[in-house]
Amino acid sequence: MRFRFIDAEKVRYPLTVLCRVMEVSRWGYYAWQRREPCAHAKRDAALLTKIRGFHRASRRCYGSPRIYDDLRTDHEVVSQKRVARLMREDGLVGKSRRRQWTGTTDSDHGLPVAPNLLNRQFEAPRPNSVWSSDITQLWTPEGWLYLAIVLDLFARVVVGYALRADITRELVLEAVRMAIRSRTPDKGLIFHSDRGSQYAAADTEALLVRHAMTPSMSGVGCCYDNAVSESFFSSLKIELGDTFPSRRQGRSDVFDYIETFFNPSRRHSCNGNVSPRDCEAFFARHGRRPTDVKDFMTENEKPVVRKLVAPEGAPSRVSELAQWSTPRYNDGANEVCLSI
Repeated sequence: MRFRFIDAEKVRYPLTVLCRVMEVSRWGYYAWQRREPCAHAKRDAALLTKIRGFHRASRRCYGSPRIYDDLRTDHEVVSQKRVARLMREDGLVGKSRRRQWTGTTDSDHGLPVAPNLLNRQFEAPRPNSVWSSDITQLWTPEGWLYLAIVLDLFARVVVGYALRADITRELVLEAVRMAIRSRTPDKGLIFHSDRGSQYAAADTEALLVRHAMTPSMSGVGCCYDNAVSESFFSSLKIELGDTFPSRRQGRSDVFDYIETFFNPSRRHSCNGNVSPRDCEAFFARHGRRPTDVKDFMTENEKPVVRKLVAPEGAPSRVSELAQWSTPRYNDGANEVCLSI
């Protein structure tokens, strides 16, 4: 640490003064400069190169826990504390801050309101059984840009969304229609939203009934009843931003965030730090959600299969031992064994 400090400060102070203050010799400093990096330092440098790459790929959104899972998926054996230290020393940080809540719900209307069937039970048993929807606003110099989303609560996939300059029922209808086109909703799917006039409108109710969906609405002025959608908006505004140079640019950036980052690759804590698309793919193969990235690592580690061949000219006993020394199975053509 002393030599490192001297190396950083020698452009500001004479080397002789620095060595005297730090109580080391100049020859010791020169020897330190010529010394080869130790194995630990070389390992740190190799890890840091990967960490920087994963951080860039996450749009500089990930902190050390998600970067740690990226490294584990890449078969790196490393501790989370080491990842946090390397990121801290390199000035790499994730995006995380609280934002002021802004309401967009107009619940002061005389339209019929559905009961709260979800009741803050945000865990869905399978895809396409519970959807959540909400509206937020994004600022541009041309005026507000309103975003409506439909979120599948099983893996938090955004299955439908729409952006408009006005906050009318058409905004919600476009998002719901997109979700229906991209999915095959279960009969009786619970469609949860706030009790805004866009969701209580007759057109919205008719669309839900036509596709055998059951509407559910939050309590009055209670954002916690629709916390999953609110959480998505918080992530979007922290990681992408809530101000754009134009409505056109805002539409383009939101599309890119959802379609190329959030759905296919962004790690989600609800899914064991697995992306929404990967979570659904895992469920399709195994009938359950992944609990951790270890599930994917185990799935990708297939046993090495090799054919048993005794060395040429070996005694018959050697062939017999080779034949029974490891577990075998018959694939119908060749007898093979699993290398343990």
